[in-house]
Amino acid sequence: MRWLAMTLMIVSSTVWARQYIWTDAHLHYVDFMQQSEGPKALMRALDRADVQQAWLFGLPVIKKWQSDAPRRPRYYLGDEAPLYYYSATDDVVAQAVLSLPEKQQQRLIPFISGINPTDMHAADQVERLIARYPGFWRGIGEILTRHDQLTGLTRGETPRANHPALMKVYRLAARYHLPVLLHSNLTSLREETPIYLPELEEALSENPDTRFVLAHAGTSGGVEDQQPPLPTLAPIIRALLSQHDNLSVDLSWSVREHYLLDDGEPDAEWLALIKDFPDRFTLGTDLVGHFDHEGRVLSAYEPLLDALPQKVAIKLARDNARALVPEKGARPDAT
Repeated sequence: MRWLAMTLMIVSSTVWARQYIWTDAHLHYVDFMQQSEGPKALMRALDRADVQQAWLFGLPVIKKWQSDAPRRPRYYLGDEAPLYYYSATDDVVAQAVLSLPEKQQQRLIPFISGINPTDMHAADQVERLIARYPGFWRGIGEILTRHDQLTGLTRGETPRANHPALMKVYRLAARYHLPVLLHSNLTSLREETPIYLPELEEALSENPDTRFVLAHAGTSGGVEDQQPPLPTLAPIIRALLSQHDNLSVDLSWSVREHYLLDDGEPDAEWLALIKDFPDRFTLGTDLVGHFDHEGRVLSAYEPLLDALPQKVAIKLARDNARALVPEKGARPDAT
């Protein structure tokens, strides 16, 4: 009996050693119609999924509901109607967070996202938001550039990582010590080479004091779902991390589905990459306004985490994202 009890204790401790507490480093409070299930539903989902903290932001665009549409759109690809920039998304996020009790507010890390990345006013808009909500914002993003069909449906100048308007935003982010979550696809449909990589490299090299997080490791479902994955992605990310100390990489959405795991088995090249740069990767759900699948999406990363050394797995699941954001939100008098 004593032997059985000891065996059960060992098994129990082994199981609990790989129970993860998460930081969701990629969570949209609203969907592409700027609708949300609300802050209470969000907190219930985080509780169920053992999410300790979450980077929370809106969406900088909204899908237009045209008069000739047969029904109200539910997704940005639902019909041919365009998207347009929607700056009110930041106020929606702020009011949702501030409506919660203080203890719950502390679990949410709000980011500014509602800027037009091709507008030279963008940095001024960020500064005004910091003044309107002093001590509140702790990051900037997700900034959307080079995003396959989404970019194609958004009217106006094409956003790119090295756009002069964004260069001003990056400098402002460095001044306030705010990380920038940047979506910048490395390639496009029917392209087999990373044609947009130089844009990202210029943004990184020209802003060494700005901490960047590359959303989805430079991928997106709009590309990866329709053509073979980029065979050189892991070496490209390795080179970027080696050359740019100001870069971290978000492993949410399409990179998980098309690169990290194959039928639930972790890719050896990506495991080696994460081990070699254990402080430079984050995880997130990339949910948009609807939160029921929080736990299911995060648990899909467990085969990857379980294949890593435990200390590295904990960093990836929780600690790296926490280390990237300032302890206190930005205030207008920051220098």
